[in-house]
Amino acid sequence: MATETAYYGGPKIQENLFYETTPTGVEGLDQILGGGFIRGRTYLISGETGTGKTLISLTFLLQGALKFGEPGIYVSVDETYEQLVMGAKRFGWDLEELRAKGLIEVLVPEMDLIERIREKDPTAIAKSLIASLRDYVVALNAQRLVIDPIAPLVTMEKDVQVLREYIRVLVMGIEREIGTTNIVTTEIPSGSTAISRYGVEEFLATGVLVTGIVRTRDGGFKRVIFIRKMRWSPVQPGVYEFEIVPKEGVVVKSQVKEPVMPVTFLPFVP
Repeated sequence: MATETAYYGGPKIQENLFYETTPTGVEGLDQILGGGFIRGRTYLISGETGTGKTLISLTFLLQGALKFGEPGIYVSVDETYEQLVMGAKRFGWDLEELRAKGLIEVLVPEMDLIERIREKDPTAIAKSLIASLRDYVVALNAQRLVIDPIAPLVTMEKDVQVLREYIRVLVMGIEREIGTTNIVTTEIPSGSTAISRYGVEEFLATGVLVTGIVRTRDGGFKRVIFIRKMRWSPVQPGVYEFEIVPKEGVVVKSQVKEPVMPVTFLPFVP
């Protein structure tokens, strides 16, 4: 029988409680993370456009379904269903076949989402989306969820403030009410040293992975992923090279040990 220990300022907690991990399915990444992601938590992938955020997210979702029996849901905020399916097919993934087998579901929010967030209480919109997602999760018995990106891209300052509240309610609600293991993406504006677009995503996420491209000594380029944050995991920050392999997805390789500038989103190797 498990013993209990009283902690000041909080309820009694069983000593045998621990964080369960689930493999990401991204080759090379799970070894670095010591097994994978904490089940039921949210992880942020940020980076400039074209740095591999969507492919990492799809690898997590598809390998989770195919290798580990964990169906998943992909929420495509910036692409239509047709664009996503055709792009994946060119890469070697047949999303429609996987949908027919009950392994994944692809959802595309209504195109007027940003207008509805502006005009209505962002909390109400986020809660409505959570309720819809919960229904799909139950129907599919989904264990994984990807939202790509976490919010529609906007530039007006007043919209940014509204979207910060929307993101906060959405992420917290998904973890509390749905319980899937989640990846959300956000795009960093080109040339920015920020970790996320809206300045709130990294604080809500249990882990932060930043994608980028570096120049090598011979003048070539490498895709890299920077492990910026892993809460409750003994993982040291580090920059790792990764490759994109058709039909397999993203493969994380060796650590890049030569950046000479502070690593934010785009470390530089002279």
